[in-house]
Amino acid sequence: MSTSAAAGVKMVAARPCISASQGMLASRAAVSRIETTARFASCPKIFCSRPLSSKRTGFVVRAMSGESGPQALPIDLRGKRAFIAGVADDNGYGWAIAKALAAAGAEILVGTWVPALNIFETSLRRGKFDESRKLPDGSLMDIVKVYPLDAVYDSPEDVPEDVKSNKRYAGSSNWTVKEVAESVKNDFGSIDILVHSLANGPEVTKPLLETSRRGYLAAISASSYSYVSLLQHFLPIMNPGGASISLTYIASERAIPGYGGGMSSAKAALESDTRVLAFEAGRKGKIRVNTISAGPLGSRAAKAIGFIEKMIEYSYVNAPLQKELLADEVGNTAAFLVSPLASAITGSTVYVDNGLNTMGLAVDSPTITS
Repeated sequence: MSTSAAAGVKMVAARPCISASQGMLASRAAVSRIETTARFASCPKIFCSRPLSSKRTGFVVRAMSGESGPQALPIDLRGKRAFIAGVADDNGYGWAIAKALAAAGAEILVGTWVPALNIFETSLRRGKFDESRKLPDGSLMDIVKVYPLDAVYDSPEDVPEDVKSNKRYAGSSNWTVKEVAESVKNDFGSIDILVHSLANGPEVTKPLLETSRRGYLAAISASSYSYVSLLQHFLPIMNPGGASISLTYIASERAIPGYGGGMSSAKAALESDTRVLAFEAGRKGKIRVNTISAGPLGSRAAKAIGFIEKMIEYSYVNAPLQKELLADEVGNTAAFLVSPLASAITGSTVYVDNGLNTMGLAVDSPTITS
């Protein structure tokens, strides 16, 4: 809520809320009654939608602006520009975050992995994503510009010859992190929001004991250092008061058999880096840095793990909230975290997984059922 809106909010306690304390107040000295009454007078007004009683099943509390009606508390990102790294289709968390930010009014720029760029742009142009681009008001999300990006490489000097000559990179240029940041600066001047939705582990299906050094370091490079690099190069063009988020997974702190190839290590590094980057980016550019620990989603990228459907089923059976986890729920959390409503939140790992991270023992464990 803005300062001006907060200043105009009044509060009136419904009589049932006050009556419980009247007997106690009557027994106090007059001066105490006056002081206590003054405290009540300074509180915002609470309007209860139904009388409070011992048999009530619930009530709604509404903040009121003056006497004119309800005052909404919207996520307002109008006038903000977001760069989202890692959008290559319409069914992952990156896409959901882009939609949520767009629905809140932000201007959307995306970075797409170079080998997937042509298919993604063609699908956008031909309207393949039009249904999934629909926002709550019925309009379509507008992606202002799509940039080719391979966040494994910081600058042109880092790109090996075999990648430069690879036909999947033919026709694309200026796709290293440094070059993309420079292109965004030249095109738009600045951004307010940076989203990292990138992860890759070439040996993710291998147990850690069978993972090669090359595979392990590749997972760290693509999934965690890429975030350090993005923030390093985009921070100079981020407006003070901006925010950045990434996506992590509970394998960073719990053993998830089958999630191998160093990916669990990469996620642990990402969460540790979030805390350090929150300090450094906060002091250097007044930028907040958080990460979302999202539950399993059956995206195309996640299917590379090989048992994503089983992970989704396990989460449904054992999480405190027994429901399907929607990508939109992660998107909405991201919109909150980058908005002024979360202006004091930084360096945090925020769980959006129906509460699965809180469980210490599976509900369907033979230990319980036997």
